[in-house]
This record gives sequence, C-alpha cells and structure tokens, in this order.
Amino acid sequence: MLADYAWIVRRSAAVAAVVGAAMVGLGAGLGGSKGLIGAVIGVALVAAFFGISIVAVGRAARVSPQVMMATALGTYLIKIVVLLFLVGQFQDSTAFNPRIFGLTAIVCILAYSGAQVICTMRRKLLYVRPDGER
Repeated sequence: MLADYAWIVRRSAAVAAVVGAAMVGLGAGLGGSKGLIGAVIGVALVAAFFGISIVAVGRAARVSPQVMMATALGTYLIKIVVLLFLVGQFQDSTAFNPRIFGLTAIVCILAYSGAQVICTMRRKLLYVRPDGER
C-alpha cells in the first residue's frame, strides 16, 4: 500500500513541479518582479501544504486505513482554513501580485490533484488483498 502511495505521490509531485515552474515563468512575464514573487510564494505554499499532507498521511497509513482517512480529511480541512486566512491577509499586499499568487496556487493545486486522480486510475490498485491479510 505504501509503495503504491509513494509512486502516486512522486508522479503527482513531478507534474505539479512542472506546472509550478511554468506558472513562475508566466507570473514573471505577466507581472514583472511582483508577479514573480507572487508566483513563487504560491508554489511554495502549495508545496508546503502537500508536503505536510504526504508526511501526515504516510505516517497514519502505518497505523490503519481508518486513521489514514481521518488524517487526510483533517489535514484537508486545516489547509482550507489556513489558505482562506492567508488569502484574506494577502489580498491587499503591495509586496507581490496577489492575483498571480492566487492563480498560481489554484493551478498548482488542480495539477497535483488531477495528477493524483489520473495516476490512481492508471495504477489499478487492488482494494481487496488476495492473500486475505488484514
């Protein structure tokens, strides 16, 4: 289970890294230095959020599937609340372009999540173990 999860996470992270690099370039092209800073902050925020989730869910998976699901849902809710707080704090910022920050964060989140869905569908994981082990 953990090996399959690690494969999916690595593939999703690679897709998100490519999309993040493209968004940093796009942010620099559209918004200059402030756009570049906003895009870099957006990519860093998404990387930190998904990194925390990967560590937390990976550790919880060693305990049981129920703990893993509860941890995944808990980290998801916490990330949403923190993201709402940060967007509210950054919306009037003059140090960077908040629109490019938000756009970059949304695009990176969608790329990572979409890659997870596609990788999971292509992996064809068994949901029942053939050896009967629980």
